[in-house]
Amino acid sequence: MIRVLLAEDMHMVRGALVALLDLEPDITVVAEAATGDEIVPRALEHAPDVAVIDVELPGVDGLTATAELRRRVPRCRVLVVTSYGRPGAVRRAFAAQASGFVVKDAPPDRLADAIRRVAAGERVIDPQLAVAALEVVESPLTERELDVLRRFAEGTELAEIAQQLYLSLGTVRNYLTTIVTKLNARNRLHAVRIATDAGWL
Repeated sequence: MIRVLLAEDMHMVRGALVALLDLEPDITVVAEAATGDEIVPRALEHAPDVAVIDVELPGVDGLTATAELRRRVPRCRVLVVTSYGRPGAVRRAFAAQASGFVVKDAPPDRLADAIRRVAAGERVIDPQLAVAALEVVESPLTERELDVLRRFAEGTELAEIAQQLYLSLGTVRNYLTTIVTKLNARNRLHAVRIATDAGWL
């Protein structure tokens, strides 16, 4: 019997997934988590074979929780599930030592099959996501530009970014203008979205 920990913040979605997985003769959900912070404590308590973790979780995000889970409970393999099949998220998931990556709108039998394969030691990824991840181009931004954009994405005020990086306010604005131009973005927020989706931040 494959013991599963299911981490999903939407109660109805989590309930539906538990019900579907419990129909499988060789899979049992032994623990549930609604936030990223609950994952490691639940895993330590229930010793699951596979953790099915949503990328977008309140508190600690799913990929950060994945890395911590692999460090604290190395025998537990991780299958990352997300609504967004972004190439950057795929690469980050595997960097966090996830064993598999599937999108939420995959058929239920595909999720069960992915759990079985991950439990058996295989790596699982949707073929279309694999191709998309391989096609991601390298970032056109310099390290300094990425640093500025990362801080902006975190909500840091421009004056504070300037102070943190020992730059003038005008230089920070110039960096952001250059970033928007390089990424062919509509504005700064669109530049953040582009860079995040590509896995550069």
